[in-house]
Order: sequence, then structure tokens, then C-alpha cells
Amino acid sequence: MEMMRFATAGSVDDGKSTLIGRLLFDSKSIFEDQLDAVADVSDRMGLDEPNLALLTDGLRAEREQGITIDVAYRYFATPKRKFIIADTPGHVQYTRNMVTGASTADLAIILIDARKGVLEQSRRHSFIASLLRIPHLVVAVNKMDLVDYSEERFDQIVEEFGHFASKLEITDLTFIPISALKGDNVVERSEKTPWYAGASLLHHLETVHIASDRNLIDARLPVQYVIRPHSEEFHDYRGYAGSIAGGVLKPGDDVVVLPSGFTSKIARIDTPEGPVSEAFAPMSVTVTLTDEIDISRGDMICRPHNQPASSQDIEAMVCWLSEGTSLVPGNKVGIKHTTRSARALVKDIQYRLDVNTLHRDSAAHSLSLNEIGRVTLRTTQPLFFDEYRRNRETGSFILIDEATNNTLGAGMIIGTPQ
Repeated sequence: MEMMRFATAGSVDDGKSTLIGRLLFDSKSIFEDQLDAVADVSDRMGLDEPNLALLTDGLRAEREQGITIDVAYRYFATPKRKFIIADTPGHVQYTRNMVTGASTADLAIILIDARKGVLEQSRRHSFIASLLRIPHLVVAVNKMDLVDYSEERFDQIVEEFGHFASKLEITDLTFIPISALKGDNVVERSEKTPWYAGASLLHHLETVHIASDRNLIDARLPVQYVIRPHSEEFHDYRGYAGSIAGGVLKPGDDVVVLPSGFTSKIARIDTPEGPVSEAFAPMSVTVTLTDEIDISRGDMICRPHNQPASSQDIEAMVCWLSEGTSLVPGNKVGIKHTTRSARALVKDIQYRLDVNTLHRDSAAHSLSLNEIGRVTLRTTQPLFFDEYRRNRETGSFILIDEATNNTLGAGMIIGTPQ
């Protein structure tokens, strides 16, 4: 069964957690003890009925404040698809949490309060979704019950958001009027919006086409581990294990191994379920080659005539995640790109980006917590990468504090310095 990852984002009190609670509740994906716990907390809060938002706000402090702080992951399934939900915070000081939660999403749901319209936070979340190259964006205009299910109000928000979205790189944009509290257009189409001809939110999530969103052209297999069983049954077995990061690989294909440049052919492709005739992202596989080549973790298997860029100098958009330090030119950090680890020197910060206004501050000399900027890095070893816009797997990296091993920043590769 196909799996979809989606993230929810929106301003504070726009109803993200309530929406997810409604999806879980109406799709019958909640255990009785979970519902009993939510009912108990709701009763202690003096509410007349269970607050479905509490199904995702798992931390006691978040419940008490009525806000989402950390990224809450939830799982549910329908007969058509499995889903992983990342409920991301709305506050500007938790931008890093949204970047983390949405970085692997196939789709993002931006919630907008029908009464308040498009706010600064709505624009910020939409920009981050665009920056992360999330292929599908759904604008869920929530709390339609509080504006009497007004078609006119819905159309105003569609026009306002559409005008802003035209400045972003969004390939698929859908608007759905909903009431997470009442359940209108969440799982089932609502009779209260006869003017809306589209699908319910869950139907859209079940049917939106995501299979072609991944790069199926550029074959990329970052080697994570070399498997040598040393057993009588697999005496001479030497397999190269990893997750396919792009393209399609088949037995008999000509391949080249980077950085050595040695070429070979794929002998077979193994999975936990047995050999397969082809492998594609995001499958985890073990590949054997017809020739014995010295290959280790961090190497890249690809096609001879379709190789990724190789460089020690890269330009990237970096979101700084560290609370205690700042990113400044001259910093030396660890860098983790696919399965390859190296050290990196921060050569330059070209500009800091205001995620609310999209203004570029070229005078910026540092990046602090939650700030995003364009940065030039030089690494101790060449990285084998594609532009992030072409492949999110081989175009992304993280920066690491070598002393503490803490994650400092997340980066999206633009290319090499001009």
C-alpha cells in the first residue's frame, strides 16, 4: 500500500491539531483508551465534549497552554493509503520545527482561519513549503462554520492567497473549505457548502498523485553499508546496501562508482523480501556487482552517463537550528550529505532571507536560530549532489557540531559558486 507523508501548518489557533484529531476520529484510527484519555483531560478542562486537538498535542505542557510546540507525528491508514502526519508549530520561534517536520513531506496543508484570512504566518509557512519543494500544497480554509459557510468569504481568501502564491514556486495548489470542529469537508463532503464542487480533504489526500514526484530519471544509490556475511551459504557475497535516492536500477545496468570512477554492471538486487527485477526510490536494497571494486560507506553508485555534480564548493540555503550558537563565516562544522560525512568551512553568507516579507538582507553577517540564508561552503571531501530542486534526497544535508554531535543546521543545495 502506498504511503504519503504530509505536514500541517498554520497560525496559532487555526485548528491544525483539531483537524488532525478529526481525521483520526472520523477515519476510526483512534484506540478507545486514547479517546478515553482525551475525554478525561477535556472534562478536567471544563469542556462539554472531547477536544480532538488533544490527540496530537501529546506533551502535558502543550495541553496546558493550548498550543503545539514540538512536531507531533501521527499515523493512520485508510483502505487506499497509509499516512504519516507531521503536526508542526505555528509560532515564528519554532520555524526550525516546521522545517524539520516538513522536510520529507509529499504534501503540506496550510490552515487559514476563515475569519482572519491570510496572515503573515500563513505566508511564512507557504514560503517554507515552497523552499522545501513540497510538491503539493492544500490551503484548508478552516472554521467556515463561524462565517456561515460563506462562498464569498472563501473566494476572497482564494484570491488573496493565490496572489501571494504566484510569487512562489508551487506546482500544485488546492483550496478546500472545511470546519475541523464540525467535520465539514474533512472526511465527507458537506451539504452546508453546496457551492463547493471539489473533493473532501481526506479524498484529496487519498487520490492526489505522488508517485511521479520523486526523481525517477537520475539513478542514485548512496552506499550506506557493505554486507559481507562470511557464511558457507553466502561465502563470496559482497553487497552494497542503501536507500535508492533517485532513478531506477535493474540487474544488467551499467554503473559507475564515485569517487573512484570504476565501472561495472549490476549482478542482482536483493531486498528483505528477496531479489527484485528493479529498484526505485525510496526502496532499501542491497546491490551486487559483476566486478570486485573497493567500495565503502559514502560512495555513490550511479550511471556512467548520468552522474551527479561533484564539488568541494557548494552554495545552499541553510536554516539554522541551533539555539546556543550562530552561523558565521569562518565556522568549521561537520557536514552529513546522503551517507557521506566530511568537514566544512563556512566561506560566506550572501544574504539572510526574511521568511515573512521575502526580503533579502545582503548586509547580514550571521544566521541565528530559525533564520534562513544563502551560504557558501567548502568541504574537505567532494560531495556528489544534485540541485535540491531536482532531487530532495541528494540535494540536502545537515550541519553538525563536531564537539557535541548536535545538529546545527539543515541545507538545500542550490549549486556550485559562480
